[in-house]
Amino acid sequence: MEFNAADLSFRQAYKLMIGSIVPRPIAWVSTIGATGQYNLAPYSFFTGVCSNPPTLVFCPNIRSVDGQAKDTLNNIRYTGEFVVNIVTEDQAEAMNTTSTETPADVDEFARAGLSPLPSKLVSAPRVGESPINLECKLSQIVTIGEEIGQGSLVIGEIVYFHVDDSVYIPDHKIDPTRTKHVGRMGGTSYTRTQDLFDLIRPTPQINREP
Repeated sequence: MEFNAADLSFRQAYKLMIGSIVPRPIAWVSTIGATGQYNLAPYSFFTGVCSNPPTLVFCPNIRSVDGQAKDTLNNIRYTGEFVVNIVTEDQAEAMNTTSTETPADVDEFARAGLSPLPSKLVSAPRVGESPINLECKLSQIVTIGEEIGQGSLVIGEIVYFHVDDSVYIPDHKIDPTRTKHVGRMGGTSYTRTQDLFDLIRPTPQINREP
């Protein structure tokens, strides 16, 4: 099958994208609103950008239920801060609970039975049950569009890392056999990340700058 993207509805394009771009890591983003209300929601259009400075990006889409911006985006626009919490198998059910669209005054931490812990450098709380929390300051928001099926890129600089000792390896590494990360697939499917294999990167074929 072949498809010209211009001939597809955004829902058809979305199905093809989420079935093709897999597995996707999950940014479980915690924020705080203008009234001090906690918010927590997962986003699977998410990745790292670079390490100098350490930067990541995630993409909140416009809500399909009412055509409005998500609370996460509104909160980040107000505070300029957020935390990305890493999802493992142990938190998968709780993460799924927080994926539900709810009114802005609903505390997803309480709804999912999670522990909000204070962050070091940002106002947003972090998920105590997550083994890795990345405190972020907003770098910029790139708006693709403000209609259903559209959204924004939220680019944030990581200003503080929380890594539980149980998944940490000396010299600033994470043990993938202990974290039990989960990834997002298409539809309602997720994947585990325990089936690992190694590949040694080939030697560079260009000379380093003197």
